[in-house]
Amino acid sequence: MTNISDQLDREDSRVRHDQGIGGAVRAFLDRVKSGDLGMLPVFIGLLLISVVFSSLNPVFLAPNNLVNLLFDAAAIGLISLGVVCVLLLGEIDLSIGSMSGLASALIGVLWVNAGLPWPFAVVLAVLAGAAVGLLYGFLRNKFEMPSFVATLAGLLALLGLQLYLLGSTGSINLPYTSTLVKFGQIMIMPAWLSYICALLPGAVIVYTGMNTNNRRRAANLSSPGMSVVFAKAIIITVALVFCVYYLELGRGVPWMFAVFTVFVIALEYALRRTKWGRSMFAVGGNAEAARRSGINVRGIRMSAFMICSAFASLGGVFAASRLASASQQAGTGDVNLNAIAAAVIGGTSLFGGRGSAWSALLGVIVIQAISNGLTLLNLSSSLRYMITGAVLAIAVIVDSLARRSRASHGRA
Repeated sequence: MTNISDQLDREDSRVRHDQGIGGAVRAFLDRVKSGDLGMLPVFIGLLLISVVFSSLNPVFLAPNNLVNLLFDAAAIGLISLGVVCVLLLGEIDLSIGSMSGLASALIGVLWVNAGLPWPFAVVLAVLAGAAVGLLYGFLRNKFEMPSFVATLAGLLALLGLQLYLLGSTGSINLPYTSTLVKFGQIMIMPAWLSYICALLPGAVIVYTGMNTNNRRRAANLSSPGMSVVFAKAIIITVALVFCVYYLELGRGVPWMFAVFTVFVIALEYALRRTKWGRSMFAVGGNAEAARRSGINVRGIRMSAFMICSAFASLGGVFAASRLASASQQAGTGDVNLNAIAAAVIGGTSLFGGRGSAWSALLGVIVIQAISNGLTLLNLSSSLRYMITGAVLAIAVIVDSLARRSRASHGRA
């Protein structure tokens, strides 16, 4: 009798420890039913965009066109990465476009006019962005000024400062032979390095999955099992290797996009694996509860605004290197719309408390894919604005419905 009981306990333990692929699929479907859609809408959107635009113009999926798309996505993606931070807190920054334009103007003035080395000019431009974010955080903490109002005022002030710095000429050309301009226009990663980078995520998933499973089993907790980990690693590795292979049929993977991806990974790690990141989600979910639990809410807000403005500045530097100039048009037009839309379309909630750095990467690819496809079809910019606005509205509606579904599921 004791042996039978022990055997049943071991069988029960194995069930708890290794849910398997079937259990993982059921858990995913349960999350979707409860309103936790994750990145699913983005992948569906990218699939639809690819099918529609490639059927209308086969050039859309041509390797070199996709390479150009990644070049163009890096600058807006960096700005959107900062937007993710403020949206996680339920705040907003409407001055990101003007901040990116001011940063490009600073690059032109400090590097071309004043003769500073371009790396110093880049550092000073990013520090200027962090200082502006510090001011926004101060206004929000000290005077409870809504971020909408503070950053709207900042939008006008920064735009005015950009025009003042550029002077009567209105633009400053950057040296075409410089490393910064080559970085934004022609620099491509070596093929061997691109393939190594494509293999790394799968290896990291297996390594971290083994460690996580071992820890959970030692604590007698359920775990997805190594079958799920290996399946996830294989799917991601195959997808990334194919992407690199396809891009290598053209020019290859741009360094510009690779650097942007590194920033995405770094921010995602900070959000998921550090005390600061956990505090960000706590403040975004319920600021008062976070304050009562001992979290420095004011400090978290300050850091979010500083990171947002710093990334906006770096995005402006990337845009200047891409265009080889700093002009009055930099940061204007649809920069604000695209950066905020990319974060929301990628899955970051406007209501705070939900999102990830990956949402900026996936969202900006959606935005750039729409823009690139409409350009290939030779459609007017007015249609691009309307279609992008409609996609943003759909993303917000999906977010609202998912939020309502999660709330009703929680009450049930």
